[in-house]
Amino acid sequence: MARKNKRQVFENIEVIDAGAKGKSIAKAPDGKIIFLNNAVPGDVVDIQTTKKRKAFYEGTATTFHKKSDKRVQPLCSHFGTCGGCKWQFMGYEHQLNYKEQEVINNLTRLGKIELPEVTPILGSEDQFLYRNKMEFSFSDSRWLTLDEIQSDAEIKNRNALGFHIPGMWDKILDIDKCHLQEDPSNAIRNKIKTFATENDLSFYNARKQSGFLRTLMMRIVSTGEIMVLVQFFHEDVEKRTLLLDYIVSEFPEITSLQYVINSKGNDTIYDQKVICYHGKDHIEEEMEGLRFKINAKSFYQTNSKQAYELYKVTRDFAGLTGNELVYDLYTGTGTIAQFVAKKAKKVIGVEAVPEAIADAKENAKHNNIDNVEFYVGDMKKVFTSDFIATHGQPEVVITDPPRDGMHKDVVGQLLNISPNKIVYVSCNSATQARDLSLLDSTYKVTKVQPVDMFPQTHHVENVVLLEKRS
Repeated sequence: MARKNKRQVFENIEVIDAGAKGKSIAKAPDGKIIFLNNAVPGDVVDIQTTKKRKAFYEGTATTFHKKSDKRVQPLCSHFGTCGGCKWQFMGYEHQLNYKEQEVINNLTRLGKIELPEVTPILGSEDQFLYRNKMEFSFSDSRWLTLDEIQSDAEIKNRNALGFHIPGMWDKILDIDKCHLQEDPSNAIRNKIKTFATENDLSFYNARKQSGFLRTLMMRIVSTGEIMVLVQFFHEDVEKRTLLLDYIVSEFPEITSLQYVINSKGNDTIYDQKVICYHGKDHIEEEMEGLRFKINAKSFYQTNSKQAYELYKVTRDFAGLTGNELVYDLYTGTGTIAQFVAKKAKKVIGVEAVPEAIADAKENAKHNNIDNVEFYVGDMKKVFTSDFIATHGQPEVVITDPPRDGMHKDVVGQLLNISPNKIVYVSCNSATQARDLSLLDSTYKVTKVQPVDMFPQTHHVENVVLLEKRS
């Protein structure tokens, strides 16, 4: 028996809001919410539903009867297919407004937190060309446009060097010009692709697990240093040397050229050996005179300029006088720890990734900072009463967990040791709201500062100051 098509069409629907994950929001005639992927609040549209759930629909706007005054012309020719900059068709001031509202809604509705007056979101000075790190994938079966599919012309060259099509792990959109990373990013990517094609260097096929060229990573930092890392699926000394020598000769400004040979099923490099082919095995970022070594596996905030603003907010919220013992949980490569160290008596950083802690220790030594210590381990196992007894009772705790937020045992330990202040930096205000709710019996939220690290996307960081209730 054929399955009944449950797709519906709703006509002349006004888009009323923007929500999580870059979706816009409308309301169906039956009162259910509709999540849309291609509309802006203020648009009046016809909607073709794509999914129906008990409490909501998902859909696509098919006809635009009225276009919102919040719309702007997207800068990028790949917009709408790429999926990387989902809000590029919305004016930046409106992007900021919806990000700020998302933070407030999550903290008040999910966390049931009583908020002080929220400081207006801190926008990014650079709305494009702000990313210091980009990763591209090679493919021998690039994503075809609708025009190409409908054409009778034979398509001989299917090579691509670009981004995954959203929701399709094996389809790569070939990128001509990306507006997220400053030059020479586009020139490096495009010339590598052209050279590889002209010299019959095969591009990766994810389904067949075959091909030579797999991924390309570039880091370009504010000091002007450039790192390029090419990931090969298998070793071929002659072909590898041919490509890497070409990159060196064509782009002498590259300060670190590295490569990986990775034949496993996924393309993550964190369990792989990274080999330096030319220049240094790292690049260096600078912030307030501090230098931070960044290697191929290092985590560093992707928007360098706005990371500086985020860290200034964090330091300001901590309100250090020079007499405090500070714990920096989920310290990563110790950037925040070192950034606040000159205003603290001592800073203890804890992180689960051994390579990150190695970077943190090296950077602290490099910066002649002697009042920081770093420890590695799973946070819920390291951050214990014995750890506190050994290293001291902190007056201030800074925590910057991953998107999943803090483990309940870590929250429990914070309540147990009860520092005077907690500064909570989050890239996901929904999980932040959950954690704040658990802390609410002992701590009051006294400051909230959303920070936009990723213009043209729905992502937003948020910094909260918690102080003990009297």
